[in-house]
Amino acid sequence: MIKSMTGYGLALTDHENAKFSVEIKSLNSKFLELNLKMPRAFSDKELLLRNICSKDIERGKVSVAVNVERSEENLKGATINAGLLSKYYKQLQEIDQSLGANSTNLLQAVLNFPEVISYAEEEINEGDWEILNNTFNNALANFNQFRAAEGMVLKTDLELRIKNILQFFSEVEILEPLRIPSIKNRLNQFLDENIGKLNVDQNRLEQELIYYIDKLDITEEKIRLKSHCDYFVETLKSKDANGKKLGFISQEIGREINTMGAKANDAQIQQLVVGMKEELEKIKEQLLNVL
Repeated sequence: MIKSMTGYGLALTDHENAKFSVEIKSLNSKFLELNLKMPRAFSDKELLLRNICSKDIERGKVSVAVNVERSEENLKGATINAGLLSKYYKQLQEIDQSLGANSTNLLQAVLNFPEVISYAEEEINEGDWEILNNTFNNALANFNQFRAAEGMVLKTDLELRIKNILQFFSEVEILEPLRIPSIKNRLNQFLDENIGKLNVDQNRLEQELIYYIDKLDITEEKIRLKSHCDYFVETLKSKDANGKKLGFISQEIGREINTMGAKANDAQIQQLVVGMKEELEKIKEQLLNVL
């Protein structure tokens, strides 16, 4: 089952005096580009969450935002070191006066000095981590569900594009048997008009025609193209995420279509080849967003 690399998942949990939230968003990318933001209090769990994301999300440009909001009575306040602030402030005043700078923002500057303001570390327990972990798993489940739903839309469109290519292919099969006699007639007419029948070595002509027509034969391309299209549809129905594999198959489909067009030497078949190429380009665009 294919999935989209575009996804979104959100989970919220209210517990006692805290609200836990996890939001996961992703866009398409060749590799996993993970941006994880979480409270410092849970920083020891960051590697664990990254490993889970790497395993379950696989690919995509992913943003994960983990947040914990405490009620006001449970917030840990900031502490100002008044003695250190006063010392810094007086020193800056003396420097300011000696330089004649007349600065007006000395207090703001002092507040940014090291250790003037200290923040109490938030205390957490295993219960908090269990709640956050469950919230994360719920968000990840919602995220994967979104990806799967988008994947079904992509699958339907890709099946339609392959069906259209096979429809063009069936029309090529109808025209292909008429192509060789038409080529022979055009060559014979050209020789008759420019050289004349009496001046043509018929045995040599037949040999050259066989060689020339063999170069224009598209039987192998037709067989391979049909096989690649069938394999593409089969891979779409697989349980695994096969975006890269589908990309490789689409390249092989394109190779056979291009060769068929180069060998066709027939205006109607080349028009059908153009139609196949248009459908294949739409397939390649969609595959950029397939996991």
